Amino acid sequence: MNWPAHRIEEVDWAPHQRQGSRAERTLDRIAVSIPPRIADLDYDPTGPVARAHEAAVIAVARLEAGYGQYLAPLGDFLLRSESVASSKIEHIDAGWRAFGKAIGGAKASDEAKSQLAAVQALIALVDAAGTGPITVEGLLGAHRLLMAPDYYAARDSGRFRDVQNWIGGSDYTPIDALYVPPPPELVPELMDDLLTFAQRRDLPILAQAAIAHAQFESIHPFVDGNGRIGRALISAILRRRGLTSRVTVPMASVMLADTARYFAQLDGFRSGKVDESVEYVALAAVHSSEAAADSALTLADLPQRWRDIARPRAGSSDERLLANLLDQPILNIDTANRITGTTDANTYRALDRLTEVGILDLLSESKRNRVWAATDILAELDALSAAIGRRSAEGI
Repeated sequence: MNWPAHRIEEVDWAPHQRQGSRAERTLDRIAVSIPPRIADLDYDPTGPVARAHEAAVIAVARLEAGYGQYLAPLGDFLLRSESVASSKIEHIDAGWRAFGKAIGGAKASDEAKSQLAAVQALIALVDAAGTGPITVEGLLGAHRLLMAPDYYAARDSGRFRDVQNWIGGSDYTPIDALYVPPPPELVPELMDDLLTFAQRRDLPILAQAAIAHAQFESIHPFVDGNGRIGRALISAILRRRGLTSRVTVPMASVMLADTARYFAQLDGFRSGKVDESVEYVALAAVHSSEAAADSALTLADLPQRWRDIARPRAGSSDERLLANLLDQPILNIDTANRITGTTDANTYRALDRLTEVGILDLLSESKRNRVWAATDILAELDALSAAIGRRSAEGI
């Protein structure tokens, strides 16, 4: 389908300080990419793209209808999986143990705090989309949450950039950059146009999400955090359009499995190859939804497996903890006490017993803030990401 390509324009370049090579120090003009306005553009997939889009809608709807209701913990599980994979694309990977510490409130690494912030940003954006339109204020609020753990990045959070940025190349100038987004003065207008497009109800849902994501990444409206917020926008549009209401489709794992292909289709979008971007996101939704359905079945079987291993007494603290582990796979003493409804001493004994039989793993041994995690659930998070990667490598 015909779709307007980005326009390339030359603009003045005035660096704040002269650094780098002689060519960089004397640079006074740069070429920037200007995305088209898309608010009123129509898109109707045809042929293989239309079939991929239909398959994606069916796969997401089946995941939502088949597992989102009777296995409520799947929602939190998939949301965390999506956020962590999206962070890994940006080379932020704390590992599940450190991430669990951050969730439990223990002392954690900067990377773990950043991954947790990505979860919080995704929750904020998707929840808001479930109750109203996706707004500039909503995006800025999600960005503020995302950047909060980084003192220096937080100073630029919650607002659109007022400087020229670029992807790749030199640290000092856009020389040899892979992509140079539009100048900062165009960002507010382009974002208003994008959000008008995102509010429409007359577009195929996955296509709308794919185009909005690619347009967002092309505008690159923030100094930092564009990738994670832009990928969260896909989930927000699926929620806004009503395709999902409980689950988050973990498409970032497809992008993580082959980042070169992910970035290549974004480049293609900028040259007008909109079908490639739509088909890419549609197939990502198919593969991730099917793998997530397998994880749902695995998670549903865990409570009985745990009971067979621990053999808790009826009405015991052990039994109450096991019954709530799917909902609360990361525990500190406060959350465990709320579940057991008993004293610290009884709760600690129950946690120790479940740790001894391998159901829980002690992530943080600090006496003041110990954190436990359900090892089977953490293992399944890794298994899901790996399964999505395998499916996408074989099918896309």
